[in-house]
Amino acid sequence: MPTFDAPDGTRLAYHRRGSGGDRPLVCVPGGPMMPSAYFGDLGGLAARQELVLLDLRGTGDSARPSDLAGFRVDRQAGDIEALRVAVGLERLDLLGHSASGDLVLAYATRYPERVRSLVLVCARARTAGIDFPVERRREALELRRGEPWYEEVRPAFERAVSGEADEADFTLLDRLSYGRWDTAAQEHAAACAEWFDEEAAGAYLAPGAFDGADAARAVLAELDAPVLVVSGALDGSPRPDSAAEVAGLFPHGEHVVQADAAHNPWVDGPDHFVRTVTEFLARDGR
Repeated sequence: MPTFDAPDGTRLAYHRRGSGGDRPLVCVPGGPMMPSAYFGDLGGLAARQELVLLDLRGTGDSARPSDLAGFRVDRQAGDIEALRVAVGLERLDLLGHSASGDLVLAYATRYPERVRSLVLVCARARTAGIDFPVERRREALELRRGEPWYEEVRPAFERAVSGEADEADFTLLDRLSYGRWDTAAQEHAAACAEWFDEEAAGAYLAPGAFDGADAARAVLAELDAPVLVVSGALDGSPRPDSAAEVAGLFPHGEHVVQADAAHNPWVDGPDHFVRTVTEFLARDGR
C-alpha cells in the first residue's frame, strides 16, 4: 500500500486497482469522508481502466490529522496535488462522486493546469455555488411510489426533513440511494453505514468551505479539459436537470443520465456505467 505526505504532514494512502487505459483514473471518495473501499472496483471499471483510489485523510489506511480543521473540503485540495506528485503524473484524470464533487472542483479551481479530464458522478458542486435543495429529493421519492417499501420510507423522509429522524429512519432512507434495493445495494449501504464518520463529515463542511464560489465559477468557465457529468434518473441529489446545470459550468462539459440508477450508478447498472466512463476517457486519445 503506497503512502505519501499531505502538505500538513498527514500520511495519506492510496490503492491501485486494475489495468488498462493510457493513464490511471484518480478516484476521490464522497460521503463526505468515506474510505475509497466503498468504490469497490467501480462496477468492473478496474477491468478496463487502472484506478488510483485515494483514502481521504482519517479514512481507510490514511492517518487522521491532529486538527479537525484539516478536514475542511477546500483545505484538502492540496492532498490531491500531493497525490499527483506522488504518482508522477503531469496532469490528472479525476473522478469525484457525491460530496467529493466539491473537493474535485476545489482542486480544479486551484490547479486548473493539472486537470486532464473530470468525471463527476452524482456530484455536488457547492464549491461553484450550486446546491441541491431538499425539495428536489422529495421529487425523487415520488418516483418510487411503486416500490414495496415506499409507504414505510415516506414518513421517514418527512421526519428527516423536519430534523426528527432517528437512526432507523436514516437506514430506511438508504433505499433512495439505489435504483434497486437488491443484495448488491444492501451490502453497499451496510458497508457505507459502518464506515461513515459523522465528526469528519461535519468538519468537511465547516463554515468557510465554500467561500469564493464566484471566483471558482470563473476559473471553471475557462477550464480547458473535457468534463463528464453522470447522474442517475432516480437520484434526488442531484436531479438530472441540476446535474445538467453542473455540466454547464464548463466549456467542454457533457451530461449523461443513467436510467434506472440513483446515487450509486456503478452499483445499479455496472455495465452501463463502465461503458459510459471508458468511452469518455478513450475519446480523442485522452
